[in-house]
Amino acid sequence: MNLLLAPKSLQIREAKNTRSTIATKDNHRNKKRVLTVDDEPDTSLVLKLVLEDNGFEVSSSNDPTTVLKSFKANSYDLLVLDIKMPEMDGIKLYQEIRKKDNEVKICFLTASNMYHENLGNAEYCLNKNWFIQKPIENENLVNKVAKILSL
Repeated sequence: MNLLLAPKSLQIREAKNTRSTIATKDNHRNKKRVLTVDDEPDTSLVLKLVLEDNGFEVSSSNDPTTVLKSFKANSYDLLVLDIKMPEMDGIKLYQEIRKKDNEVKICFLTASNMYHENLGNAEYCLNKNWFIQKPIENENLVNKVAKILSL
């Protein structure tokens, strides 16, 4: 996918081949449902476009508080949450969502390659596979999402 969006605040690098075998566009009943939450609208849009282009059913939001209020258990297979957001960070959002749905899988977006090491011993911090470092490469995003969903 060639992304024409390249705002300064968004640094998602293009990859040569980002096609995933998780789901196809014609196979709607097997599509994995992903919710992305990032306070940067441009980032949310690109995450949504890349994941949808690779066969995922994607909802996105820029407001973690709204997501928490409207979240229903078993609505999504995976959450992709930015860690650093105003009002409520991705870690807090995940902790609150876990109270409603303890089965949903998680992936955090972070600008720091050491962030997970500074968060302590919580379950989500022990698995480095649950983190995608910004700037995000499309292929890395799709592969990481596919890998987490297959666990």
